[in-house]
Amino acid sequence: MADLTPVPEFLERILSTVSPLPDLQQPLMEALGLAVAEDVVAGISLPSFDNSGMDGYAVCLQDVATASAESPVHLPVVGEIGAGQAKLMAMSPGTTVKIMTGAPMPAGADTVVPYEWTDRGVARVVINKAPKLGQHVRRVGEDVAEGDVLVEHGTVLGPRHLGLLAAVGRSSVRSRPRPRVVVISTGSELREPGTQLGHDSIYDGNSYLLAAAVRREGAIAYRVGIVPDDPRTFTDALTDQLVRADLVVTSGGVSEGDFDVVKEALSSLGTVWFGGVAMQPGKPQGFGVIGDDRTPIFTLPGNPVSAYISFETFVLPALRRMMGKLPYVRPTTRARLTHPFSSPAGRRQFVRGAYDVDRGGPFVSPVGGHGSHLLGDLAASNALIVVPEETTSMSAGEMVQVLRLDEEF
Repeated sequence: MADLTPVPEFLERILSTVSPLPDLQQPLMEALGLAVAEDVVAGISLPSFDNSGMDGYAVCLQDVATASAESPVHLPVVGEIGAGQAKLMAMSPGTTVKIMTGAPMPAGADTVVPYEWTDRGVARVVINKAPKLGQHVRRVGEDVAEGDVLVEHGTVLGPRHLGLLAAVGRSSVRSRPRPRVVVISTGSELREPGTQLGHDSIYDGNSYLLAAAVRREGAIAYRVGIVPDDPRTFTDALTDQLVRADLVVTSGGVSEGDFDVVKEALSSLGTVWFGGVAMQPGKPQGFGVIGDDRTPIFTLPGNPVSAYISFETFVLPALRRMMGKLPYVRPTTRARLTHPFSSPAGRRQFVRGAYDVDRGGPFVSPVGGHGSHLLGDLAASNALIVVPEETTSMSAGEMVQVLRLDEEF
């Protein structure tokens, strides 16, 4: 296995070639799921003015401090303030103002008595319970103070971040854009789903699998479709697509066969490396740059399981680096293995698995066989069991490394 490139070495080569995309100002909704490229500072406080936290009556505490069911306090109602409809800006001691949730507190008031503690009077209100000073009043800056750092550089923006940024008046934010990823499947035997199959043809699942994986990460996927086993046709298709590509992913045509069109078409460029990586499945790999813009290209194996595991191992970290997301590599966790299996020496094996948790803690069960064509087993899995290169067998009950495929990170 001395001629095989170790997985970490190949990944390091990829990450040293791929660079983060330049950041730009983007509307908030377009930035969902992207890494912010600035420290976002609050330009205003939240709340930006003292306001009521309840529907009720704005009062001066000294006027209602003795209120009780046995000895209620009676106050004249001199006005009403609704949220966004503030006209009364001040009130005198010995009076009260009806106030709605979110409405600004009038000058002279320091507390809110909720409706539930009153008879909800209109001209005059009966208050039968004494509040505490400042009760039900939202003070300026008690949530966010002007100048606070709301989101740090590198944070991947989720719905809660966007809500906060909008609440302080930000309509846009600097972030790295979504990479545009062109996905191409090669193979004269491939057919589009929904069309008629011949006796020697198969449906193209790879381009859907890979394009969906790209989209799930938050990038833009351009699924080109099927390119037959002809070097000129492949080269023409690839050239046409480079204008809209930040990254290209192909599947098929990289092994040692007579019809490995991708390898044949790109080898002459001298900028794409083809070779074996010490992993199973996914040994035949290719990576490099093409075109005037030196667009990164991944040439993945054609078997669907090999293609997907190669995407997880190499393409996903590259995409995350382009998007400014950390960490680049999906974290592993540990789980108890339920069934034994063997592994080839000298290769990092990725075994499809079903991860779950019981009273004994996390556990993982191998799913199906090791064949790189077994897409049904892959679809039934939610994890990959990672077997180190030097390990040739694993026993039931052993703690193993697991990649949880459906987890955000």
